[in-house]
Amino acid sequence: MKIMKTPDFSLPDDVDALKALVFAMTEKVARIEALETENRDLKALNAAADERIARLTSILKALERNHFGKRSEKLGAQGAGQQQAFVFEEIETGIAEIKAGLDKADGAGKQKRAPRPRKAFASHLERVEVVIEPDVPPEHQGKEKIKIGEDVCERLDVEPPRFRVIVTRRPKYVFKDVDIDGVIQAPAPARIIEGGIPTEGLLAMIAVSKYADGLPLYRQEAIYARDKVELDRSLMAQWMGRLGFELEPLSDHVLLRIKQGPRVFADETTLPTLEPGAGKAKKAYLWAYASDGRPFGGGDPPMVAYRFEDSRSGGCVLRHLNGYHGILQVDGYAAYHRLARSDRGEKAVALACCWAHLRRRFYELHVAGSWTARTTKILSDTERN
Repeated sequence: MKIMKTPDFSLPDDVDALKALVFAMTEKVARIEALETENRDLKALNAAADERIARLTSILKALERNHFGKRSEKLGAQGAGQQQAFVFEEIETGIAEIKAGLDKADGAGKQKRAPRPRKAFASHLERVEVVIEPDVPPEHQGKEKIKIGEDVCERLDVEPPRFRVIVTRRPKYVFKDVDIDGVIQAPAPARIIEGGIPTEGLLAMIAVSKYADGLPLYRQEAIYARDKVELDRSLMAQWMGRLGFELEPLSDHVLLRIKQGPRVFADETTLPTLEPGAGKAKKAYLWAYASDGRPFGGGDPPMVAYRFEDSRSGGCVLRHLNGYHGILQVDGYAAYHRLARSDRGEKAVALACCWAHLRRRFYELHVAGSWTARTTKILSDTERN
């Protein structure tokens, strides 16, 4: 039987030296435990990072399938751009999350980093000054401080929309010691929704959220309910109808100003619209007329007028641009050609066709393998002219 030799380990006889040895061993054990904890945290962080990277990789592969895959696997052309934007947002978010975890793990988040250059905030934004004074050490209490400089940083803040109730009082008065019954009271201020509860500010927020930000009324209803404000979507729909009626003169004025300019850009696009009573969407059209003279030294601001129609017929554009005789920039849609017919005489407009649409046809010929020397000559002659 082999006997294990006990290692020669002797403790010091001095009490202070013994205490120092115990303290050293305690610190060593604490460091070992800290390292083990840090190691476990790093393993968990790496596992989470690997999982996140795998998720991002799958997103990239899906994007590649959408871009290079068969037609049946691709996203629809109408929503492909938005879907791809969502993909890249997800990737940016994932990368930032991984980087934040790694920075915290190696202690980089606690270090002071040099400020990176960035674009200044808009000058019209409100500036709220916050001054953080340092704590004065006890030995310097009562002494005069001399400011030698300061560090300034700007961060972007926002106050969420806050509902409030506007209480309007209109006192009634009579004159004392007057035989004639004379009651005076200020007239009620004009409202867009007579007898209704919304202020013009609330109507503007609902309209911008719906028509500019694409936020449907049913979603706005749920958002406002979080503040215990109950606004039924059908009620808001009625408000938007009344608001549209009140804004119609402004819309007519914008289109009139556009038609007074020398150049107008026109285009139309489909707009799925819910058919009342049918429970399904039908195809409607939104016609857009734009004017922007800034590239040509004009002083008028850029303007766009929209017209909603159930049809895409040429009669719509004839009605919209009645009285216009300038240059009309359009694509190759035949409805616009009715405005340039010779039988209209002085009422005819000059069509300026879109180069992008023209070149698209030549590209399609190239892809189809139908490109010929004559096609090249036609394109060259067209560009020279």
